[in-house]
Amino acid sequence: MTIHANIAFIGAGNMTSAIVTGMVKAGYSPSKILLTNRSEAKLNQLNDQLGVHISSDNDAALNFANYIVLAVKPQMLAEVINALPKPERQSKKYISIAAGVTVSRIQEMLGASCDVVRSMPNTPSSVGMGMTGLYAPQGTDKVLCDLATYCLEQVGKTLWVSDEAMINSVIAAAGSAPAYLFLFAEAMQAKAEQLGFSAQDAKLMVAQTLAGSGKMLLEHDDISFSELRANVTSKGGTTAKAIESFQSAGLTAMVGDAMQAAVERAEAMQKLI
Repeated sequence: MTIHANIAFIGAGNMTSAIVTGMVKAGYSPSKILLTNRSEAKLNQLNDQLGVHISSDNDAALNFANYIVLAVKPQMLAEVINALPKPERQSKKYISIAAGVTVSRIQEMLGASCDVVRSMPNTPSSVGMGMTGLYAPQGTDKVLCDLATYCLEQVGKTLWVSDEAMINSVIAAAGSAPAYLFLFAEAMQAKAEQLGFSAQDAKLMVAQTLAGSGKMLLEHDDISFSELRANVTSKGGTTAKAIESFQSAGLTAMVGDAMQAAVERAEAMQKLI
């Protein structure tokens, strides 16, 4: 990645902080990054840590860069865009991390067919282990697409989809998915405590096991998930009994139904913004 264009982030929340921290650590010049935000305390903190430019005026983003990252809450997006000066905002190129807001809706807010990349990062991005779905219409500026990939790869992995509707599937498989695993971890911790472990010890065992298993999933990309499972499931053993219990309870169908529910909710929510 050799792009070092000026880039401005409107909104300086946790996701922006994680992305920009990753960019600066990777060698992107902080002099080419501007952050705008309502909270000056947050801006000052990031300026002290990273040396990036800051402003409490969103208009400064348009004066500073041609590439703008829209990093505000979805319900605030229309208000924020509408407050930007019209001629200037319509000449820029955008990366959106506002969940549930389609490219066409963002262009409608801007009042012009600006180039827009839509992204869907997940919360593990805050620890550099994120998974982000990316979409842009055909013909979108290549530099913008490359810049979007670069920014989001500073906090994890990226996956481009060719159909915008697939972003809702990314939400089900990655965006919402950390909560599925946290729920599973809660259940495991609760049972471990029932078996006599302290809350702290139970949490340690579950967290380390899930983290280690996740690392195995990533590092053994030549082995299917089912084979990894089989490798620790001795016939007639303790693990086999646990797996049988999950299967008899319909775990596979249950997970599929939950993911489908997430897709349907995402489709419904994007009609409201």
